[in-house]
Amino acid sequence: MRKMILQCSALALSLLAANVMAAVSPDEAAKLGTSLTPLGAEKAGNADGSIPAWTGGIPKNAGAVDSKGFLADPFANEKPLFIITAATVDKYKDKLSDGQVAMFKRYPETYKIPVYTSHRTVGLPAEIYESAKRSALNVQAINDGNGLANFTGNRYYAFPIPKNGVEVLWNHITRYHGGNLRRIITQATPQTNGSYTPIRFEEEVAVPQQIPDMDPAKAANVLTFFKQSVTAPARLAGNVLLVHETLDQVKEPRSAWIYNAGQRRVRRAPQVAYDGPGTAADGLRTSDNFDMFSGAPDRYDWKLVGKKEMYIPYNSYKLDSPSLKYDDIIKAGHINQDLTRYELHRVWEVVGTVKPSERHIYAKRHMYLDEDSWQVALADHYDGRGQLWRVAEGHAQFYYDHQVPAYTVETLYDIIAGRYIALGMKNEEKHSFEFGFAAKAADYTPAALRASGVR
Repeated sequence: MRKMILQCSALALSLLAANVMAAVSPDEAAKLGTSLTPLGAEKAGNADGSIPAWTGGIPKNAGAVDSKGFLADPFANEKPLFIITAATVDKYKDKLSDGQVAMFKRYPETYKIPVYTSHRTVGLPAEIYESAKRSALNVQAINDGNGLANFTGNRYYAFPIPKNGVEVLWNHITRYHGGNLRRIITQATPQTNGSYTPIRFEEEVAVPQQIPDMDPAKAANVLTFFKQSVTAPARLAGNVLLVHETLDQVKEPRSAWIYNAGQRRVRRAPQVAYDGPGTAADGLRTSDNFDMFSGAPDRYDWKLVGKKEMYIPYNSYKLDSPSLKYDDIIKAGHINQDLTRYELHRVWEVVGTVKPSERHIYAKRHMYLDEDSWQVALADHYDGRGQLWRVAEGHAQFYYDHQVPAYTVETLYDIIAGRYIALGMKNEEKHSFEFGFAAKAADYTPAALRASGVR
């Protein structure tokens, strides 16, 4: 009898442990791909049909891909349903962020939001959906939500059915980038009159599970490897940044190194985190502004407000056209809004407030994440006085040839200083993004930086 009781107790403890391990129950996870999309969005459209039902993503009228890898605009023939201006913003402000409304006040003559028909174009490969389902059943937040346990195999979308704000944010951090990604992009930090010097980057993002010779033990807590080389202007060319992005940054903080071409030395770069200055950004963005938000979430308390319908940048194919010059995009005050496209979509609304024991130049971040891609679409940043300071917009498009959602351009507007930064333009480059390139472990070591920075 005693043995039987012990066995029953052990079984009960085992079942309890299994329940604790699971992020959601099997019944709830079964909603993925049925009432929910495989990534956890509401599959149904909204009541009036202005947001359509999700039917698998990938636009049916997807066009050709040119010789440089740029995508044809599937919606090139569409006209705006309406254009929001400073004169009409009050009519639509329930579907705009405070930052967007502030942009109309800051630039009443030039800022506009052209709103088009909504298209739910995000549709990912089957193996990514399988990864999200596995995450839903197994991934657990640890260290007060600042790390992930049981996040194994292909690591994507840690919490497709999130229960709190930090879980929503983790879906952005762990989203699918197309495997190993290589890109050449341009950044601009215009003066108030619109003049700017283009800054050119060559970047690589590699994931451990897509690096065949990677030692699994060395990469057990690594989410991504990131390498960024500055190639222009000449005064900055040759500088290289290497980042090992970790899953649990409380246990093992992000590791970063910089190769300085002038000094020909590789140095540790602990400042490449949180509110440390962004690369060649003229003080207009922080390190964690990159990719709309990147790095550890541990300095904030993240509150999940809920979901709502908003006009967000979407299907920004026009803005990515290789027929454009950077001068066509970069204007005084903000980018050329005639080239932008906004659509009505459901978003997750999350507010981050700096913990009393921590510090950050942004005391509060109000973020809105697209339900279909988990990308941050809009983010409002407030200073220590509670004043709205910087307004971010992630102009997104879906790379239907590789089934990858990504940003066309990230903008961050300083509405106090009247300046902004635009990151990610590639219109004048020789080719678009390269997905799935062959990466080697040796390329992401500090020793490899010197070779990467040779001018």
